[in-house]
Amino acid sequence: MPMIRALQLLADRQVALMERDAPTAPGPDEAQIRVRAVGLNHIDVWGFRGMAFAKRLYPLTVGAEASCEVVSVGANVTNVKPGDRVVPYSALTCGTCAACLRGRDNLCENVAGVRGFHVDGFAQDLTNHPARLLVKIPDGVTMQDAACVSVAYGTVEHMLFDNAHLEPGETVLVHAGGSGIGSIAIRIAKSIGCTVITTVGSADKMEKAKALGADHVINYREDRFEGVVRKLTKKKGVDVVFEHTGADTWNGSLLSMKRGGRLVTCGATSGPSASINLMQLFQQQYRITGSFGSPMSAIARALDRIAAGVRPVIDTVYGLQDFRAGVDRLETRDVFGKIIVEL
Repeated sequence: MPMIRALQLLADRQVALMERDAPTAPGPDEAQIRVRAVGLNHIDVWGFRGMAFAKRLYPLTVGAEASCEVVSVGANVTNVKPGDRVVPYSALTCGTCAACLRGRDNLCENVAGVRGFHVDGFAQDLTNHPARLLVKIPDGVTMQDAACVSVAYGTVEHMLFDNAHLEPGETVLVHAGGSGIGSIAIRIAKSIGCTVITTVGSADKMEKAKALGADHVINYREDRFEGVVRKLTKKKGVDVVFEHTGADTWNGSLLSMKRGGRLVTCGATSGPSASINLMQLFQQQYRITGSFGSPMSAIARALDRIAAGVRPVIDTVYGLQDFRAGVDRLETRDVFGKIIVEL
């Protein structure tokens, strides 16, 4: 039996590069894909810590975000062919529930798990995947850039446009501008003509955020960001807050919003619990939206946006054997942009 490499979680925080049997031929509705690059995200950090929110069996192949090439397809597959470059949708959705049929894949009622988190992921040479959950990569998009899409770039696309309904000329506060999704949010918002205010945690990241095009950069370790935002907007506040850091920034984010402003959040890296002043909420007519993942349509739009020149920010590219070093850097926040692992 042919063997392939797979990066496997053997127990919480214990990862090793192993050999395993190569996958069998794809089923009638599957494609066999060769993984070229894997993007790292905080979901990988959570997975290493055992925060999977579901039972799982070890060893577990890691990696929830990838870019791949189609090797072969099953008898019923018509949407992709061998040689196509694709991004796999990591959530194993059912495709038949009301949410899936409306194109709201990330609200699927019968998800069988997220690859790399609950079931085997993409940090392996070859794997089979449902062909309907593959999105073609446009010409001109590199495999490294495409490896940033299914979790990070797609999440930002969904947050800013499907949920926050960001429009050209608006002012947006992007938290953690040096993170993978924060750096993408800066570039996307600037590309449509928005004014971008962002927070970072060091002088070095301030300079990098300015180089990305951020109009105003706040070092949250030195200044209360909400006070600076109120001054910058002449006490009016921002139209949109791009929130993903959680408890530490929650109340300041609300104080940074204009009347009728929109806050969209997808994360809680600094803690999941925060309080809210209900009078402030209804008197200011805030709109607060939770966002998790993205539908496949947002992944397709994200790839098209990259093809048009709005690329993700890549911090470092590692080899498969150095995967753990990339996760460690994410955990300590010693990163600006995305970390990619090439196979």
